[in-house]
Amino acid sequence: MVPVTTLTSSDLLVDAFGRIRESVADAVEGLSGEELAFRVDDSANSLAWLVWHLTRIQDDHIADAAGLEQVWTGQGWAERFGLPLAGSDTGYGHTSAQVASVSATAEQLAGYHDAVHAQTVGYLAGLDGKALTRVVDTSWDPPVTLGVRLISVVSDNLQHAGQAAFVRGILSRR
Repeated sequence: MVPVTTLTSSDLLVDAFGRIRESVADAVEGLSGEELAFRVDDSANSLAWLVWHLTRIQDDHIADAAGLEQVWTGQGWAERFGLPLAGSDTGYGHTSAQVASVSATAEQLAGYHDAVHAQTVGYLAGLDGKALTRVVDTSWDPPVTLGVRLISVVSDNLQHAGQAAFVRGILSRR
């Protein structure tokens, strides 16, 4: 653990993204493809979709902010998953049919998330507090800074990881 006197914004962000990684691993570990595809009802998101989507959002947003290629396309994960979706698709606004089209193994989901986590942490490790004030998106009013974007990704990812944990809990009671 980092002593409190030397804790930086980078340390806090790395810790936050590490918690997401742990939640993802716990959510998918040991589940079958059928369990990962389970939906509470026809309009609900599956555990596979939730983990794929939260990882795609992290991959897309961090790569954009860092000026890096997305892990999804750059490291061949899109081909490994073989989903009937565009390579740029992150799941935002998906229909029920598109949610159902996202299928994967626990190993694929955890592997992709681990690769995205590694890229995220590699980027965050080099940040200082001043970097967090850089504007990364001018399409909003007020413009979005890197710090706000990173916290937005953490928030979105933790919400979806919690939803995945909820679905896993339902599975354990079936």
